[in-house]
Amino acid sequence: MRTTVDTWTRRRFLKASGVSAAGVLLAGGAAYSASELLASGDGEGAGGEAGVLVLVTLYGGNDGLNTVVPAADPHYRNARPDLAYGEDEVLPLGEELGLNPGMKGFHGLWKEKRLAVVRGVSYPKPDHSHFRSMAIWQTASPESPAPTGWLGRWLDAQSKPDPLTAVSLGATLPPVLAGEKVSGAAVSLGRAPLPDAWQTVCTHLAAEQAGVHPLQQRAAATLGDLVRVDDAFAAGEEKESGDGKGGDENGKGKGKGKGEDGAGEGSGEEDGRQSPEEEDEDEDKPAEGASAGGQSGLAAQLGLVERALASGARTRVYCVSLGGFDTHANEKGTQSRLLARLDQDLSAFLGRIRRTEAGKRVVVAVHSEFGRRVGANAGQGTDHGTAGPVFLLGEPVRGGFYGDQPSLAKLVDGDLSTTTDFRDVYATLLDRVLDTEPGQILDGHEKTLAFL
Repeated sequence: MRTTVDTWTRRRFLKASGVSAAGVLLAGGAAYSASELLASGDGEGAGGEAGVLVLVTLYGGNDGLNTVVPAADPHYRNARPDLAYGEDEVLPLGEELGLNPGMKGFHGLWKEKRLAVVRGVSYPKPDHSHFRSMAIWQTASPESPAPTGWLGRWLDAQSKPDPLTAVSLGATLPPVLAGEKVSGAAVSLGRAPLPDAWQTVCTHLAAEQAGVHPLQQRAAATLGDLVRVDDAFAAGEEKESGDGKGGDENGKGKGKGKGEDGAGEGSGEEDGRQSPEEEDEDEDKPAEGASAGGQSGLAAQLGLVERALASGARTRVYCVSLGGFDTHANEKGTQSRLLARLDQDLSAFLGRIRRTEAGKRVVVAVHSEFGRRVGANAGQGTDHGTAGPVFLLGEPVRGGFYGDQPSLAKLVDGDLSTTTDFRDVYATLLDRVLDTEPGQILDGHEKTLAFL
């Protein structure tokens, strides 16, 4: 009888894990506990006056049209009559656009000119696949597949590469932090052990095999290490939880369950990953707020970022995420709840850190792998689309609109047209937050925007 491991192909393993764990660990990637991150602080922070980037990924494909809403446009109302917001419901931004009603904190930042909205952001020849689109966003390589992420290449370019310079909060290291020489660190938030199926798979793949190249065998061994590290972290964090550490100030965030964030609804595993038994074809299966990656517990992730900033951690990039945005059905309520959670958690985070010297150097960027189709589907949701807005928040940000609003009267096969190349956003962040020449990281792309 064949086992689950036997029927689970290597391609599906790499797809489900998001990035080749073996390859990343060979490039210097590592797993750390929250206490190790906090202990890395020397009181000076990330280079004294250096900028800090918090990259927020909304996994699943956020519906940009119901986030930055063209409520006055008749094409909008005609395309999705039951999903559309009225002009009296949205929070006005000007230029006949308004924010989703749940984003009151963002609206306050807009009034303070601390929120920038970059419109119509995507890449050439958009792809409707979650995996392909997210790979493009994370590698910044729209023309051909790339083995490294754009922030991984930034890490490679540092004079003293260090995994803790760029961290992902959660159990999985995203491709964006995968470098050739060194990769970022995955920092565990709390006791979130690998599911039994994952432990079985990792143990099976780590077994020694005769005649295998030493590097390949070393890569395989790291998967066994992943199980051992997971067990060690789980045991240590259970002990640490006795003194009340590890969550946010409200005691939330221990682990990655499906709390009121709504993330991961209909997504199977608690952390948004597919289990081995799920088929590849499930990627585009209609779901109500499916995750397609990402985590719940955004407040806990941001709480750890805040503590790291206060401790003077040397980290300059923090990657956090929120899942649940794959709204093929019953979108309006699901997305509204998720956006309200995003708004509440980010607004509270920024409100706290803006009173600190370290907080004044923080720029938050919020993006998703794609937007949604303009027209509603039969399930009162929307299907995978293309362009959408990117948000930039923080004290250094010059608020306002950047990029043109895509026209609803001139669609491309039912999708919004791209008016801003996503690499323009990355180039700006590299140049003005991470003090790096953009062309070196983005294969010659150097165009920047004025939001910083």
